[in-house]
Amino acid sequence: MKLSASLVALSLSYAAFAGPIFDNTTHSLGSRAPSGTKNVIVQMFEWSWDSVAAECSNFLGPAGYGFVQVSPAQEHIQGPQWWTDYQPVSYILTSKRGNRSQYQNMINTCHAAGVRVIADTIFNHMAGVDSGTGVAGSSFTHYNYPGIYQTQDFHHCGLTSGDDIVNYGDRTQVQTCELVNLADLATETEYVRGRLAQYANDLLSLGVDGLRLDAAKHIATGDINNILSRLSRFTYITQEVIWGAGEPIQPSEYLQNGDVQEFRYTTALKNAFLGGGISSLQNLDNQGWVPGSQANVFVTNHDTERNGGSLNINSPSNTYITATIFSLAHPYGTPTILSSYSYGSTDDGAPNGGAGSCSATGGNGGWLCQHRYVAISGMVGFRNTVGTAAMTNWFSPQSQQIAFGRGSSGFVAINNVDSAWSATFTTSMPDGTYCDVITGKSSSGSCTGASITVSGGRFTTSVYPRSAVAIHTSQMGKAVANIFLVGSIAQLGNWAPASAIAMSSASYPVWTMTVSLPPNTAFEYKFIRKAADGTVTWESDPNRQATVAARLATNFSHILGINCGLFVDIDTTYEVTTYVLKVRQVS
Repeated sequence: MKLSASLVALSLSYAAFAGPIFDNTTHSLGSRAPSGTKNVIVQMFEWSWDSVAAECSNFLGPAGYGFVQVSPAQEHIQGPQWWTDYQPVSYILTSKRGNRSQYQNMINTCHAAGVRVIADTIFNHMAGVDSGTGVAGSSFTHYNYPGIYQTQDFHHCGLTSGDDIVNYGDRTQVQTCELVNLADLATETEYVRGRLAQYANDLLSLGVDGLRLDAAKHIATGDINNILSRLSRFTYITQEVIWGAGEPIQPSEYLQNGDVQEFRYTTALKNAFLGGGISSLQNLDNQGWVPGSQANVFVTNHDTERNGGSLNINSPSNTYITATIFSLAHPYGTPTILSSYSYGSTDDGAPNGGAGSCSATGGNGGWLCQHRYVAISGMVGFRNTVGTAAMTNWFSPQSQQIAFGRGSSGFVAINNVDSAWSATFTTSMPDGTYCDVITGKSSSGSCTGASITVSGGRFTTSVYPRSAVAIHTSQMGKAVANIFLVGSIAQLGNWAPASAIAMSSASYPVWTMTVSLPPNTAFEYKFIRKAADGTVTWESDPNRQATVAARLATNFSHILGINCGLFVDIDTTYEVTTYVLKVRQVS
């Protein structure tokens, strides 16, 4: 007998590589999109190479992540801050994250686990300090990097205020002046182009499968195109091009080179989930952004989580999680999931010297490990299953509740309000019982979380406040009963099963619901189970009883109490389950 008599919090924890990665003969520079059925990218921000290698084997590969994006590999300036990684000193593959041998081992290990590697690269600039010694021992001054670059290899825009960008409305300034004193490479010159291609080809020789081009907006798109034309083999490209209203440089200019990171998507998700209405997110290919087929999208990255430009793990009302669920469910773009760490100051570098560490379903030792949250890793499997299937059966009864399918392979419902959403949904999925991947997965033929039964192209469920349900054809399992509440008063259906209120299984095996009742209301109630064929199983006698207390001396709503009970379920796998009724006093 399995006995669960205590409340269990909603689990929103951080939750095969084969054949050629890219076909050089059938792709052009302008179609550098991820290949294969697994294209979700996880950005393991500031993780050491040894830690990434271990995580590829222990979790990323088994969970179905297609790519891991790692921090810059080249030698950089010294210092504990995270941004020192983005100030190159040389192209020696030694950084705070590890050395060349460890980098090579990481790539080999990740490949063996079915995970491809994207290198974060910096073509735009070198260091932003006047002089120093890099982490591998290379000495430099601002415009002199011995054996690599000298003064003539950099831009010197000569503004009266200095060499930093002043006016983002001036294309020449943005692409030839310095970004916060970072020595700006003259990427239009033959020598610099060749040297950058040499560095990229060195990474490719180790087996790197893709390049993220940092600060691509600050390099003319033609310069990038020329550098990429010198690469030894085809590889996935994603470019950081931050859109700015009224600015001359547009993300669309860079589509000739590969994918573009679409920051307008990030802003739209933030605005929608924080109150603007998530129903506005239906047709994202009609927003005037870069086409979804060449958009690299994210809910947050290492910059925006620090500068307020996006949702992040500390955003209110679980919006970071629900937005990430949306990002993995919607067909627009190739999604990147940030896995990061807690910080006190926005400059803070990684904890534990960059040695990443996670618990089974979340963070550890300062690391957040968002990629292991059950809701997020479950949605990675969802996206792998639905592939390129079109969006179907869109349903949105109000601006903060949406549901949609992906062909006949998957279906998701997202509830961005503070009350449960009980509804009957229409889906193109085949009849059967599916595991809700937001709360669990299929294991030994049963669901570790909640389950949903589709019958005749429909299913009824209750979506927990500020949460979601998601099902797909690769996660099927044994049915768990659908539980309802019925009682002696109109708010509880007057004992009519057809009017009973569905309970939420979001924290299965704990089922919960909240009922708003006036003060001094006395009522009786029972929990009932409804099978897919309409059969109703009643909880045994006697009826449960409760009374709402007299009005409190406050105008605010208040949870008056929790009534916990055990109801013996006829399902032999889950013999005892906990049911929780929360009564909220209203006027």
